[in-house]
Amino acid sequence: MALITRMTRLFRADLHAVLDRIEEPDLLLRQSVREMEEALGRDCQRLKLLQHEQGEIQARQAEVAGRLAQVEEELDVCFRAGNEALARPLIRRKLEHQRFAEQLERRAATLAKTLEALRSQVDENHDRLQGMRQKMELLAGESREPADERGWEMPDYGVRDDEVEVALLRERERRAQS
Repeated sequence: MALITRMTRLFRADLHAVLDRIEEPDLLLRQSVREMEEALGRDCQRLKLLQHEQGEIQARQAEVAGRLAQVEEELDVCFRAGNEALARPLIRRKLEHQRFAEQLERRAATLAKTLEALRSQVDENHDRLQGMRQKMELLAGESREPADERGWEMPDYGVRDDEVEVALLRERERRAQS
């Protein structure tokens, strides 16, 4: 039984080694970068939508606060006039607006937490993406490195003997004129 297990492990190891040689790391890295860019784009889009929703909630909260202030003024008028029958529907409206304001406040708090978590995730993913891009550039640089090494060597500028003689004559003329 142990022999069969060992043979199975050996076969798997050889198969994995063959697959590793077949796969090209630079292609895998590029694909990973593309996938990370897509995921980051989706997260950024979601972040924008949540920020828009947050703005909408804030606008609704301001609207509800205005309505509550208006109902308060109307209630003041009703109580000064001593008309409790007219005050009852206003109190109902006030309670409805207060409950809606509480619901908006809860939603705003939940949204703020979600936004904070998503922002940190986007920042973290952006940093990872930058790291992957740097790795990709390094890998691309390593594959081109042998061609670039030649650029640091002194190139062979072969100078012919006749060019040396002409330059010598020019130098003599120049020095004779001065």
